[in-house]
Amino acid sequence: MKLHVLGIDLGKTVFHLVGLDSAGSVVIRKKCSRKQLLVFTANLQVQLIGLESCSGSHFLGRALRKQGHEVRLMPAQYVKPYVQTNKSDYLDAEAIAEAVQRPRMRFVPIKTDERLDLQALHRVRERWVMRRTSVVNQIRSLLLERGLTMPKGRSHVDALLPRILEDAELPLSDSFRVLLTQLKVELDQLTGRVEQVDTVIQQTAKDNESCQRLTEIPRVGPVTATAPIGAVGNAATWLTSRVDEKSIVHLIRGIHGELIIGIHARQNFRVAIGHGAHLNRTRARAPLLDAIDSPAATVTNQRTQRREDRRFQLPQVDSAPEAIAGRLRTV
Repeated sequence: MKLHVLGIDLGKTVFHLVGLDSAGSVVIRKKCSRKQLLVFTANLQVQLIGLESCSGSHFLGRALRKQGHEVRLMPAQYVKPYVQTNKSDYLDAEAIAEAVQRPRMRFVPIKTDERLDLQALHRVRERWVMRRTSVVNQIRSLLLERGLTMPKGRSHVDALLPRILEDAELPLSDSFRVLLTQLKVELDQLTGRVEQVDTVIQQTAKDNESCQRLTEIPRVGPVTATAPIGAVGNAATWLTSRVDEKSIVHLIRGIHGELIIGIHARQNFRVAIGHGAHLNRTRARAPLLDAIDSPAATVTNQRTQRREDRRFQLPQVDSAPEAIAGRLRTV
């Protein structure tokens, strides 16, 4: 069977397919399981296959590419305008087939297993860090109800909590001491997990050339350097428009309290380099974009530098009293 475009609406177990011919007419509507999908596409001759970028799309995209098909992933918000009438699985697949043919459509690069592993590592680490912060805050709040205050910060909890548990003179019940001990064990376990992940991330940063260039920026460590590599990879695939350039420069400007690196405004991707980090904007921006191999990044650097030169160029004024007095005498 020959098709011009095939749109696939992804699901956990069931997939809906809509095929279009060169005139844009629907010639096939099909529902199949995951195994049936790969069997069907193996014997299919199609010029282009479109998918929405979601969970499982990168795996399916690589599987379809192994069969020799040209596969393109798109953000779901860019496909939504092409959905006609009420929403259904077949209409979604038809909208995907329509959207993937648009010349101005923005596509998502298919990630390799290595980049997915790195991204999963960061996501799991973020969840563990959030849980550890939650445990620290709970310990401080429980002790505050007993009249014991602790300064902010995990280091103070690590230092003072063992002393509190060992001090028998404090008016704490046995059940509450047992609860604090269990919270301390949970805190130590989470800290150990985060340290193990950090060790893997540090080794990954040493082996990756792009991460090494990013770590040359002040206040940028292995965790921050590996995050955009796992989420984006090659920036040449997405830094292609003026909107993307503005987005990345706009988010990098937010260096107050913590440095925020944004890949794109719609991706909601933020990496905190360090609380209380105050970097020079001109020095922080250029190395980050220079570390990304992309012609558009070079253009962005030039535009940013010109904008900074205009911003910090002071107007020519006569601040000396002698100059002002001389002007008055001439009048």
